[in-house]
Amino acid sequence: MENKSSLQTMLKEAGILFAITLIAGLLLGVVYELTKEPIRIQQEKAIQEACEAAFPVSEDDAPGMDGFPRFLFRPISDYTLDEAFLSELAASGVEIGTIYTVIDNIDSLMGVSAHCGYVVEVTSKDGYGGDIVLYMGVDLEGTVRGVSILELSETAGLGMEAPKVLTPQFAGRNVESFVYTKTGAQADNEVDAITSATITTSAVVNAVNGGLRTVQYLSENPEKVNLMGGGVNE
Repeated sequence: MENKSSLQTMLKEAGILFAITLIAGLLLGVVYELTKEPIRIQQEKAIQEACEAAFPVSEDDAPGMDGFPRFLFRPISDYTLDEAFLSELAASGVEIGTIYTVIDNIDSLMGVSAHCGYVVEVTSKDGYGGDIVLYMGVDLEGTVRGVSILELSETAGLGMEAPKVLTPQFAGRNVESFVYTKTGAQADNEVDAITSATITTSAVVNAVNGGLRTVQYLSENPEKVNLMGGGVNE
């Protein structure tokens, strides 16, 4: 009788545990369904803002017309980067994500050639506190239009200063690559390092160089990229 009672108790407890697990699973499913769309919208908004910061409308650009932004950012779904090139980037801790073609909306509406540059999503795996994800824009002349850091988890007061201290230094530069210095930037390809945050500085500079090299690679090998695609702000 005692064994039977123990078995009944075990079955009862197992049934209760199963019911709790089932209910928890259902609730998680409901929460996921309710939140996935707002999360997706927020992610798309963050990417859109990063693209706009990486390729801003400058004083030399005419503003967009009412209801039409000046630049559109279309993710390129069809491009090829050779394994040797990717290995070269990986050696500096860099990975390339989505590449966007930048479309001049005014030229597009007028029916003329509208491709005016690229925005490249770049991840540095060598940040002090983890991955650093940034977006950088480069026009057809090879000039960096801007750099926007989307993900950063560095030390507060040090590496976390990268968006304020580092990224503004790249804009408007037309160089093959960048280096950082601790003694004050003198040349066009030099950027001032963040004080006491050399690892973060190096990671950001390597990421920017990786994005710059990617644009140079695609410009030199146009057969490896198909500029057609849907846009994040269309």
